[in-house]
Amino acid sequence: MRWWKVAGLAGLAGVAATGVVLARQERRRRAYTPDEIRERLHARVAETSGTSPDPEAGAGAGG
Repeated sequence: MRWWKVAGLAGLAGVAATGVVLARQERRRRAYTPDEIRERLHARVAETSGTSPDPEAGAGAGG
């Protein structure tokens, strides 16, 4: 078998594997509802800032 055939097959296998990984991540991401995502983001912010999440705290700030 020629080297260019091996390289081509390896490239195709890499593209297919990348597609599988991306599809799996997309399914995992879409499994969450918007409310669940919002809750998770608030929890992450609370972890980094060291406070409890309070959605009313910034409601009247106006940016």
